[in-house]
Amino acid sequence: MNQPTPAIVAQSAVRRLPRIALLLLCAAYVMPGMLGRGPWKSADIVAFGYMSELAKSTEGIARWFDPLLLGLRPETPALLPYWIGALAIKLAPAWLNPDLAVRIVFGLLLWCTFTATWYAVYNLARTARAQPVAFAFGGEARPTDYARAIADGALLALIATLGLAQLGHETTPALAQLFFISYLFYGVAALPYRRNGAFVALAIGSLGMALSGAPTVGLVLGLGSLGILTAERRRIDANDSYDEADAEPSYSRAAIGGVAVATVVACALAIGLGQLQWKIDLPGGQPGGPSTAVELRNQFRLLLWFTWPALPLSLWTLWRWRRQLMARHVALPLLFAGVPLLTTWFTDFSDRSLLLGLPAFATLAAFALPTLRRSVAALIDWFTLLFFSGLAIAIWVIWVAMLTGVPPKPAANVARLAPGFVPHFQAVAFLFALAATLAWGWLVRWRTGRHRAALWKTLVLPAGGASLCWMLLLTLWLPLLDYARSYAPQVRAIAEKVGQPSCIAEVALGRPHIAALRMHGNFNLMPLPAGKTCPWMLVSPDAITGLHNIVRLDDWRLIGTLRRPSSPNDDLLLFQRVAAAPPAG
Repeated sequence: MNQPTPAIVAQSAVRRLPRIALLLLCAAYVMPGMLGRGPWKSADIVAFGYMSELAKSTEGIARWFDPLLLGLRPETPALLPYWIGALAIKLAPAWLNPDLAVRIVFGLLLWCTFTATWYAVYNLARTARAQPVAFAFGGEARPTDYARAIADGALLALIATLGLAQLGHETTPALAQLFFISYLFYGVAALPYRRNGAFVALAIGSLGMALSGAPTVGLVLGLGSLGILTAERRRIDANDSYDEADAEPSYSRAAIGGVAVATVVACALAIGLGQLQWKIDLPGGQPGGPSTAVELRNQFRLLLWFTWPALPLSLWTLWRWRRQLMARHVALPLLFAGVPLLTTWFTDFSDRSLLLGLPAFATLAAFALPTLRRSVAALIDWFTLLFFSGLAIAIWVIWVAMLTGVPPKPAANVARLAPGFVPHFQAVAFLFALAATLAWGWLVRWRTGRHRAALWKTLVLPAGGASLCWMLLLTLWLPLLDYARSYAPQVRAIAEKVGQPSCIAEVALGRPHIAALRMHGNFNLMPLPAGKTCPWMLVSPDAITGLHNIVRLDDWRLIGTLRRPSSPNDDLLLFQRVAAAPPAG
């Protein structure tokens, strides 16, 4: 027997969010930061390095299955994200910068993630067990309108999530994994309604997860989805009264078998290509490392800010829908949120693993909307209004201080944190920032109108505020951020010293520096001993104590320490080969 639903929603509350407004909001979130910058440290530049090397490779198809960066394989096995980036570079016109071509393609992946999440939630909300209570005299929300309103709320919750901002705009395997997991989520959610489309999405999601560095997560999600769908099928078989949703033929055994086939094929492919790695890092397991209590506190902080504001709404959903925890619209997002959460805890991937759970957290947050009290919704509105308005004002004030020196304290802080940075006024960036700020003011005025009763209204200000601040940061602050997070200033300093030599020997350089030196400087790097005849040598400070065991120090002269202006931890030591003394007359 079905448990009663906690959702009480009138038809007047499921008014449609204007599509043009939703599309503009998504565009305002996806596009900032795409132009006017290069790859940032550290994962962003490393991923681009592998993509660039693949695009330049002349070693045939075998190299595409074993990407290398100066002989180094990726730390996390991932093929498909590098293939996507390399193909974007190869297919881009000559006038388009390779890194921009990659960012455009990965921006489309983020856009498709939004689309897949919306349709996944729409199909979950259409099921009978997710629908609101039927009123005695009619007037309750119609199923399709209700599902659309819940899906709008989920997309707003995803945009509002703080953890998506930076990682969602990088060209790394993590963003590709987010794209593929969203399609896997949509495929499973849409099975009762879109058999062919759902199977295509399942294939894309399962195979993509297997080849993008997260095959274990994809395997566990596939098996968990099979369990949920099988339980749902048994419930339907045991129930004499079929509702419109449950009677859909896509709940057939063949459909469930399709999920099993996609999962098995993806697993076999991951094993065959060496992508499946079982890596567990138990909390507190490292000798001399942080205690379990410290790790727990750090993980809690990460979880809280990374998933805000979706997490508290998700917890509210689990409480209010606790009688329907095994219903498909709660069980599936709970599975897709729980597996990345466990992965974050038991591996060292940290926030990049947690990123994969954001579509599911946003889904759970959306199902809290029809159960929220008016006072709680008002509290969310006022907190969001104060938080994002204050943050926007701070961004504007610091920008003015950068340009004018007034107020002096913020200007001094910028000069201290980014020594050598010279700010300059950019008219186009200023106009976009001003337009975004005016749009925020209009949105606040709209939201505070008492006549607005839409179901998704509670998440309008969080999504709008997140988009506003991201737009301001990536317009007003973009030159500063690019200077602070790019390796380009450091590489330029190296180029001023060495020019364009035939080769540069490197000792113990990390992947970020190797990728940056090849991208920004186009240097021919050679690891020792292959580079023993190079006129210059770059050494990581970590290797300086053992350098005498690798080279004859009398043959080299230390030129100096080349620093990345905003991070002393990225120092490089530059050595020049000492010219041999001429023979005695």
